[in-house]
Amino acid sequence: MSELVPGGNVPLPGGPVTVRVPGAFDVSALVTDDGGKVGGDGDFVFYNQPRAPGARLADGTLTVDPARLRPGATRVTVVVSPSDPETALGALPAPVLHVTDAAGRTLARFTPARPGSETVLLLAELYRRGAGWKLRALGQGYADGLAGLARDFGVDVLDDAAPPTAPGPPTVPDADADGFLGLVNAARTAAGSPPITADARLHAAAGAHAAAMAAAGTLSIETRDGVSVHQRAVSAGFAYLTVGEHLVSGPRTPAEFVAYCQGTERTRRTLHDTAFTHAGWGHATGGRAGETYWTVLWAVPLTPKGLDRVTAEVVRLTNRERAGAGLRQLAADTALTRAAQAHSADMVARDFYAHTDPDGGKPWDRAAAAGAARRTVGENIACGQRSAADVVEGWMNSPGHRANILKAEFTHIGVGLAGGGRAGTYWTQLFGG
Repeated sequence: MSELVPGGNVPLPGGPVTVRVPGAFDVSALVTDDGGKVGGDGDFVFYNQPRAPGARLADGTLTVDPARLRPGATRVTVVVSPSDPETALGALPAPVLHVTDAAGRTLARFTPARPGSETVLLLAELYRRGAGWKLRALGQGYADGLAGLARDFGVDVLDDAAPPTAPGPPTVPDADADGFLGLVNAARTAAGSPPITADARLHAAAGAHAAAMAAAGTLSIETRDGVSVHQRAVSAGFAYLTVGEHLVSGPRTPAEFVAYCQGTERTRRTLHDTAFTHAGWGHATGGRAGETYWTVLWAVPLTPKGLDRVTAEVVRLTNRERAGAGLRQLAADTALTRAAQAHSADMVARDFYAHTDPDGGKPWDRAAAAGAARRTVGENIACGQRSAADVVEGWMNSPGHRANILKAEFTHIGVGLAGGGRAGTYWTQLFGG
């Protein structure tokens, strides 16, 4: 498996390959000739036109079979854009490209720098070289949207309008039809916490999870279908910085639910948490006794500034521990940060939790691939903690992780955080010296 950098390339085996970009992204493709132009509008593969000869888009995964491309096609450009049209590309974590062969073996992975003001990203291209095909990493931002991109590649976009866009996240028709939001915000106001806003994506995820728990007759973060409540939130299109949840059975009405949450310090703490800004809720009846099963998701949307703030706090708290031990401060390192963020996102996307990724990549491999020139590399990972303070405290209470934080030879650090997966949050500290 190759970890690519912008401009890097790798030969592709014969047969079809699959391209996927986990997270809140739409994948598109443009099939072109040597001149970089499409042969017709049918060469633009996207959500409203998911098929072309040799290229097929299904469930967010692009499959390309070079041997079946139209005559004259020598290049397939892979493009990503936000799946939610209302979300800026720069508000999402950097997309991570995964390319696999027909047997599911990973051929290459590429993590570009996080986009800025661009609306779409030319992520990679598959291109003919002699008798074979290769993959090249691009990471080139594009500011004119899918319509401008398609037009520049020769697609006929009528009336200068963008291609039909996927619908944005639905609004909740009546966010407080059952009185839940009013009761929750009254309780928060009484506790001195700001009100929360209903979010339809969290609403959909919570409703689906409540129904799955009711069908199984049990409360659980992960239901019998193998899907966690956090995975449901991300799949619904809500990328979050931090998340909390109430999974409850018994209360029959919103008033009874809020009263239950007020009953113990643990449940009350989540209800009153000042950090949360958005929520979604759902309930369903099931189980042998016909109980009501509730899921409520509380969250903070992911933004670049928010992510930078949390990871900077991890660095600050780490340096506070080092200062207490008489050690020099660690400096933030861009390449280590890029590698750490990519590993956190990869653990969410590929559903694993380990220092060695499913392709055998080690922390020092990821650091080198990201361009970090460090002779010594160490890594801490954690999952499930909901704040910078919690994760650093957890690491300091673990001898092995504490040793990394207090290792005198380390001089630089990068921190990554991704939401989703089975544990809800995945953290990475990557050290270099």
